[in-house]
Amino acid sequence: MKKLFTTLLIIISFTKTFADEGMWLPHLISKNMEELHKLGCELTAEDIYSINKSSLKDAVVNFGNFCTGEIISADGLLLTNHHCGFSSVQSHSSVEKNYISNGFWAMNKSEELPNAGLTITFLVRVEDVTSNYFKNGVLVTNIDSVSTVLQNNAVRGTHYTAEVKPFFERNSFYLFVNETYKDVRLVGVPPSSVGKFGGDTDNWMWPRHTGDFCLFRVYAGADGKPADYSPNNVPLKPRHYLPISLQGLKQNDFSMVMGFSGNTERYLNSQGILLAYNQSNPTKIKIREKKLSILAEDMKQDPAVRIQYVSKYARISNYYKYFIGQNKGLKTLGVAQRKQEEEQAFYQWVNANAGRKEKYGSLKGGYESAYLVYENVNIPYVYFEECFFGIDVFMEAYRASNALSTYTASGDLAAIERYKASADKYYKDFNAATEKKVFTALLEMYRDNVPADMQSSLFAMIAKKYKNNMSKYADAVFAKSIFTDQAKMNAFLAHPQASVLEKDPAYMAMQTTLEEFRAKMGPYLGRVYQQLDDLNHLYLQAYLEWKKSELHYPDANFSMRLTYGSVKDYKAKDAVHYLHQTHLQGIIEKEDSLNDDFIVPKKLQQLYAAKDFGNYADSTGNVPVCFISNNDITGGNSGSPVINGKGELVGCAFDGNWEAMSGDLVFEPKLQRCISVDVRYILFIVDKYAGAGYLLKEMDLR
Repeated sequence: MKKLFTTLLIIISFTKTFADEGMWLPHLISKNMEELHKLGCELTAEDIYSINKSSLKDAVVNFGNFCTGEIISADGLLLTNHHCGFSSVQSHSSVEKNYISNGFWAMNKSEELPNAGLTITFLVRVEDVTSNYFKNGVLVTNIDSVSTVLQNNAVRGTHYTAEVKPFFERNSFYLFVNETYKDVRLVGVPPSSVGKFGGDTDNWMWPRHTGDFCLFRVYAGADGKPADYSPNNVPLKPRHYLPISLQGLKQNDFSMVMGFSGNTERYLNSQGILLAYNQSNPTKIKIREKKLSILAEDMKQDPAVRIQYVSKYARISNYYKYFIGQNKGLKTLGVAQRKQEEEQAFYQWVNANAGRKEKYGSLKGGYESAYLVYENVNIPYVYFEECFFGIDVFMEAYRASNALSTYTASGDLAAIERYKASADKYYKDFNAATEKKVFTALLEMYRDNVPADMQSSLFAMIAKKYKNNMSKYADAVFAKSIFTDQAKMNAFLAHPQASVLEKDPAYMAMQTTLEEFRAKMGPYLGRVYQQLDDLNHLYLQAYLEWKKSELHYPDANFSMRLTYGSVKDYKAKDAVHYLHQTHLQGIIEKEDSLNDDFIVPKKLQQLYAAKDFGNYADSTGNVPVCFISNNDITGGNSGSPVINGKGELVGCAFDGNWEAMSGDLVFEPKLQRCISVDVRYILFIVDKYAGAGYLLKEMDLR
């Protein structure tokens, strides 16, 4: 029974409906190779994933646990997106050395900049461990302990790490063995006027003209293994690196994307979609809009504040616009209605058989019951998450509490030292006046929008002691708290004592709110999440049985995935037809010196005017900048390599398109597109604009 159950899942997990839809696990891609070959892929399954020889998966890395990167030289040169490396660039920037505005290029390896805390991770191998999690076809209850044993056994005696991830709502499990490198140095980044050209205006839009890339280098110890930063480390000699094609792209050319796809919810039911549309997304939009307006105003007034907050602003803004676009897509494309129609057919199938009805008949009522409770607690939870954890002072108090707890329990001074390093980074990008405005505004939003019986006693205290004047309360906290003044924090860290922390007003507010939220809301949320986990597990069993004649891929969960399709144009709406490629000419056409989003550097204008394009122009006589394909990507794929049928790099993926912003919930085959920066534009900027052509000598250009 157990063996049959596991085998069924493996067979089912490789079915799909559209040639361009699907985020596939590379180690099982052999089942898809016939389709890949029809589309124009010339590789074998072992060329893509192998543990016996070098393969494409050995050139693709998890970048910083939030993006993807790819190795493009035998000396560990790494390509990813500008926005993925932006926090590293920001950390090295100052008013005097403004790498954000001016860019940065190391002209030799000795000039490359180290980045504390930045890591890249290679996938070593994947193993199916599903059978360990089921007894007589039933999911075991001690999932975490089973995972711990499997992970420890997999890496014993090695420097590797391992992680078990669930798939199909815990109906299958895979073990991933990884190798992480900790010495990653910044090599080059274009100015934001290139790397973020179009800014918030063009974000999630096509056509795009953004040079969204930057370069790092991975270093290893003398033995080639991971090592902490040292000037004695040497460039990594990778198992595989991607050759680069200069041959260009045409409509319908094969394209493949490999990367660490972050999160999708393609199996979410209609009630979950309506919860996002009606509650979660509008609330997040409202809160982030307020926070962004405060940051934007202060950044506009002070260049130093702009450098401090530019990376943070970009992160908040990116998903602010995403939530707006997702709601627009959910409405325009009728996603909830389509889901409801599918669910109606599903329940008809369930009820048509007595055995299925007995096994799966509780699903409909179970979901209705769970979401009835969820709808009552969801908005307070979103406010708690976005407001309280959107206030940096509270987040820092939370981190300090964890560090002090470790120190108090074990006397581990290293915990304090680790926290001090993170605190230094926190204060580098901390402006008290700005943070006080955010603090005041978000607490007011929480107070005014969450039912009083769901709030913490903090607000009753503010009402009584400060006559409900949040500004006066903020003044008091910022005047006394160690989290608003680095000198006070350093004095505390010299002699850390729990009693000092416990009397700190920011810590007290954080701790009170967190504890009371857990007490008041935790039981409801806990029950809802557990109920939904159980329902989703059962639903996916039923769904895969219902659709057993089709192939399905698991939702993204930041494991390595492969998507394949073609370079392809699309019709966005009535009378709007978008072509697949943009060019440098479009940058010049968009240039606007009065709009920060569309400033074009003088040197780039001069190169265009002189037609000094080197070997990077295409058949139109212009430099290609970006292109689109119907590859299926999501968050986490930022920086992923776009690979042609020969296994050569042709671009670097960085965005999705506005018309299909609901794509994380339902794939839209006619509309969904992956936006990538063309590798020829990357090389043009490195060579002709930055004058760092020496880097091209270590690449394999074809």
